[in-house]
Amino acid sequence: MKKNGILNSDIATVLAHLGHTDTIVIADCGLPVPENVRKIDLSIKKGFPGFLDVLKEVVNDMEIEKVTLATEIQGQNQSLHMDLKNLFVNTEMELINHEDLKKKTADAKAVIRTGEVTPYANVILQAGVIF
Repeated sequence: MKKNGILNSDIATVLAHLGHTDTIVIADCGLPVPENVRKIDLSIKKGFPGFLDVLKEVVNDMEIEKVTLATEIQGQNQSLHMDLKNLFVNTEMELINHEDLKKKTADAKAVIRTGEVTPYANVILQAGVIF
């Protein structure tokens, strides 16, 4: 049995297969997931599990060189935007409009769906390298 890190076998597998510049998405429960992209659905009920809880566990297990957020988060979910800025202090952060973010999910290796029900709680994580 795995002792440390992410226990969810689907998430652990996706992370183990990522290469430099590959992307995954951590999403609220409303973000549409393109049919060709693997969806790992963790949502159990509204708000559970929360976006930040899932994101923090993935961040602990993934080398991230860039994060992409919807520009709309700045005005529509200021608290979460501040949390993300604090979490990714030394990581490049790109802001794009929400429609473009949804289009970019089509290139992701997976979308991890949380139970989050706050607006624009979605992030694209771009894999870095550990050397």
